[in-house]
Order: sequence, then structure tokens, then C-alpha cells
Amino acid sequence: MRKFINYCKESFTELTKKTTWPTWAKLQSSALLVIVTTIVLALVLWVIDFAFQSLMTGIYTL
Repeated sequence: MRKFINYCKESFTELTKKTTWPTWAKLQSSALLVIVTTIVLALVLWVIDFAFQSLMTGIYTL
């Protein structure tokens, strides 16, 4: 049990004193990049899906 308590104390110290956290501006720009990338990838996949659906519909109606 003592090892677990030491682990928790060391983890807390690591997270509060030794870790460098991003600034609010950096965090916002990273979040914006993730949102834009997600939207672009969703649109690309939608186009691929639509093209594949059209192709398969064309093949099955022959």
C-alpha cells in the first residue's frame, strides 16, 4: 500500500511542478486545428462515399 501512496504523490508532483502545460492561446489554436481537420476529413470521406455509392448504383442497374 505504501508503494501506491508514493506513486500517487510522485504523480501529483510530476503533473503540478515538472510538466509544462500549453497556454490558453496555444490550446485554442490546437483545438481549432483539430476541428478544421475533422471537418475536412469528414467532407473528403463523404465525397468518396457518394462516389462509391453512385458507382455501385450504376453497376447494379446494368
